Amino acid sequence: MKTACILLLCMLGAALFCTVSCNNAVGPENCCFKFYPKKIQKRRIKSYYLSDNRCAWSAVILRTKQGLKVCVNPNDDWVKEVTQFLDEKAF
Repeated sequence: MKTACILLLCMLGAALFCTVSCNNAVGPENCCFKFYPKKIQKRRIKSYYLSDNRCAWSAVILRTKQGLKVCVNPNDDWVKEVTQFLDEKAF
């Protein structure tokens, strides 16, 4: 009986340890898996930032004035124009 209790406690301890260590995993937080297909007007965009470099795809994440975050393809010409516009506006 004591052996069964000790074994059960060890299994519960191992399960708890695995749960805690998995929740503390460090990984990219801002990854995009799909790009918004349409052009967004400059006047609707407040700011932008780049996706984490550990993500599978590089992306630009636009923040709209309404507070939405939109993933867009950084290779699109309109995205390059918008990011350049926002960079120049910041200075």
